[in-house]
Amino acid sequence: MAGFGSYLKKHTEALVKDVGIEPACELTGKSKATLGRYYSDSAEHADRFMPVDAVAALEAAASYPHVTSALAEMRGFTMSYDDTARNSEGGGVNSDVIMLSQRFAILMGEYNQSIADGIITVTEAKRLLRDTTALQKVLVEMKLHLEAEST
Repeated sequence: MAGFGSYLKKHTEALVKDVGIEPACELTGKSKATLGRYYSDSAEHADRFMPVDAVAALEAAASYPHVTSALAEMRGFTMSYDDTARNSEGGGVNSDVIMLSQRFAILMGEYNQSIADGIITVTEAKRLLRDTTALQKVLVEMKLHLEAEST
């Protein structure tokens, strides 16, 4: 765990701020001071980390699983979340081609905006990664439909 403390603390802070300090206190049963210690850079709090039950409660209310994502990244894993609703159960290849075109257009539009100033920032890179992952999911679904039709 050596070297990852500040990384986890940064994501713990992002999680608390995502939920809001007051709601975070209510959800975890912890005080503002205690929550602050979990993400403090101070040497006296270097060994203090948020308990996993508190992380789970906060991530259930957050817009993004900040700490879980950080833990996955530390191990070299990536996470993905699919919050899109499917238009139909058996859309097949034709629907996949349409969805593929739409996703690719979204990715290219995001890339165009990101590269406009000649620099892709961390935030822009995260958006591009999210859009690339969504495109990848469409390709996997399309592959599965094609395999099903070829048998």
